[in-house]
Amino acid sequence: MEKMTTKDRILDSALTLFSEKGYDGVGVDLIAENAGIKGPSLYKHFKGKEDILNALIEKAESYYEANFGSTDDPGKTPASMNELVTLSLKRILFTLHDPMIRKVRRMLTMEQFRNQSIALLTTKYNIDSVQGLYQRIFQEMMDNGIMKQDDPKLLSMSFAAPVSLLIQMCDREPEREQEAMELIEIYFRYFAEQHGK
Repeated sequence: MEKMTTKDRILDSALTLFSEKGYDGVGVDLIAENAGIKGPSLYKHFKGKEDILNALIEKAESYYEANFGSTDDPGKTPASMNELVTLSLKRILFTLHDPMIRKVRRMLTMEQFRNQSIALLTTKYNIDSVQGLYQRIFQEMMDNGIMKQDDPKLLSMSFAAPVSLLIQMCDREPEREQEAMELIEIYFRYFAEQHGK
């Protein structure tokens, strides 16, 4: 396993602390201590806490898009409605279980009411990006004759919104994950049956 750089240790430390205590509840000295360095050493890598937050968001966004997909790069277009269900379930499991993404989601959830830029990012990640991704996927599936012609934007909203709510439930009540995943799979199969050709 590759050894983490000091910069990555700082980011990892900050993300863990921000997701537990909130952005305002964490100082740079605590981040440095948690990363195993002295406070002044942190400034060799970052200008301050806001710079750390910006770097964290940039890193998380790049990581998420590489593993989940994005409007610009949605990944492989499903060749069938069944493949749509399978790939979508994998995306949800990644979202629920990846340690970095879980911490980012928790941090965004806590900070969205305190920080306007984080509020906008939360909307972007939880709504706009997911709907944009599926809007593009659905349009491509319609163009390929896999899905019935319909409004891909409305379909992406109806596909993503219930899942987002159930992911939020899992964050609050992790013991209900199996129940949530069963409901999501039932919903996806219903969606596939209604909109597939």
